[in-house]
Amino acid sequence: MRTVLCKGENMKKFSYVIKDEIGIHARPAGQIVKIAKELQSNLTIDAEGKTADMKKLMAVMALGVKKGANVTITADGADEDAAIAQLEEFFKSNL
Repeated sequence: MRTVLCKGENMKKFSYVIKDEIGIHARPAGQIVKIAKELQSNLTIDAEGKTADMKKLMAVMALGVKKGANVTITADGADEDAAIAQLEEFFKSNL
C-alpha cells in the first residue's frame, strides 16, 4: 500500500492488493460507499482496467474485485488528504 501525490495534479492515490478471501463483496462495498458519501472529494476505484465512482454501490459491486486484485483509489477535492487516510485505513483493516 502506497500513498502518492500525483505530480502536476491536485489529487492523491493509493494502491492496495485485496487480501480478503471473498474480495470486495456486498458488506465491504456498502461500507466503502458509506465512507465515500461522507467525504466531499471525488473518489474513484480502479481495478483491472475498470473504474467506478466510490459513492455508487452498484458501480463498486460491478467491478467484481476478487482476492489478489490490485486496486487504486483516487481522491480529488477539498478533503482528499482525509479521504485517502480514511479509505487507506479501511482497506488495510477490512480487505
